[in-house]
Amino acid sequence: MAQPLKPVTIYTDGACIGNPGPGGYGTVLLYGEHQRELSGGYQLTTNNRMEMMAAIVGLQALKHQCAVTVYSDSKYVVEAIMKGWAVRWRSKGWMRTKTHSAVNADLWQQLLSLCEQHQVEFRWVKGHSGNVENERCDRLGLRGYSTHSNRRNWATRLDKAGVRLKAIQDLGGWSSMAALQRYLDVAEEEKVEAITQL
Repeated sequence: MAQPLKPVTIYTDGACIGNPGPGGYGTVLLYGEHQRELSGGYQLTTNNRMEMMAAIVGLQALKHQCAVTVYSDSKYVVEAIMKGWAVRWRSKGWMRTKTHSAVNADLWQQLLSLCEQHQVEFRWVKGHSGNVENERCDRLGLRGYSTHSNRRNWATRLDKAGVRLKAIQDLGGWSSMAALQRYLDVAEEEKVEAITQL
């Protein structure tokens, strides 16, 4: 007889200054009396990507198959999973429509793969409404990007390299952003630690 899956609750939140700009994610995992906190940040990202990263790192932290309830204040994340949008985008080669590609396909691929390893349900929770774990995730997310707050402004860096933010948004795909990273690596003496799709 199969053993019941361990019930795990994951609270997630993402944050971003500027959107795009420096960002971070916070994750709180709960199992019985056990609690684990995770956080991290990127120099140039978006709020949606940090919301997704918070869920990804939480699921990646699980060592065994579990029955997981993920709480997020991002309807973008919750509805894309629970309404099957992300699965449909994947089945269509990461296209939302015939002419528009799905944004953040690299992270959706990771998140869907992790969801398929567990029994996962996403639930929406209203942000900044007094939920203890959600508020803790918010603080963890702020801590995640605070490590980058004293770095030079990204808009200034890109402008000095001859790249405008509007032009970056027009690039559209992850491969283009990877090309931009290589460009900045050459254009600046300082190594670009993290650059993500807008």
